[in-house]
Amino acid sequence: MAEGILKGILDAGIIDKEEVIVSELITERREYIRKRYGVTVLNDSIYGAEISDIIILAVKPQHISKVLEDIAPEINENKMLISIAAGIYTKSILLGLREAGGFKDYRIVRVMPNLPITVGEGMAEISKGDFALSEDVEIAKEIFGSCGKAIEVEEEKMHAVTAVAGSGPGYMLLVIEALADAGVRQGIPFDKAVMLATQTMLGTAKMVLETGEHPAKLKAMVSSPGGTTIEGLYELENRGVRAAFISAVEKTAKKSEELGKGK
Repeated sequence: MAEGILKGILDAGIIDKEEVIVSELITERREYIRKRYGVTVLNDSIYGAEISDIIILAVKPQHISKVLEDIAPEINENKMLISIAAGIYTKSILLGLREAGGFKDYRIVRVMPNLPITVGEGMAEISKGDFALSEDVEIAKEIFGSCGKAIEVEEEKMHAVTAVAGSGPGYMLLVIEALADAGVRQGIPFDKAVMLATQTMLGTAKMVLETGEHPAKLKAMVSSPGGTTIEGLYELENRGVRAAFISAVEKTAKKSEELGKGK
């Protein structure tokens, strides 16, 4: 995720590489990032926080407490923090910073990006902490918009958007795999079947985004009366595929909420 963000902001020209500092503990990764992107790479998050104005916490949830403890003394009203730690509320981050540092009104923005951010087609949802400024949200939108698309949501809706966008790639990959398997069953070589399914999904998604039309209207355009597509759609409805997706999102949102209560 962190590398996807780095690549996005550099490719978009949002910031010069000379102004970017990456903190990475693994030696091999430090060398790779330095050579690949030409940015400053340290193994010292404390110094990085001290000299930076915008700090992105791209760490796993189980590591965030230690990171907050380390950097809290370096954070003041002139710095903003962006967290992509899954399931960690802005209030939890605020509490962690207050316990380790002396400042109170930390500017925190929470972002939930999904995996396609690594190829520049991510979907990121942004929530504003209690003391974050409106311009902090705009900065986060610019950063994550460089890696795909970004929208602002209320933090209590994060479980729902996680269920749709965060877990969505898993659902879409299942659809691609199923379509490819169906193609193989019809005699198409596997690599070609995967290409057929993948490009079809990509093109359809792009068509929805660029036309702005309701998916149902576009679906009607490819469903000729008595034709092949409507026959397939009837079978999908008959098998409860639509209901299965809705149920999957509901279950995922509930699970996200349960995990969030434990953090």
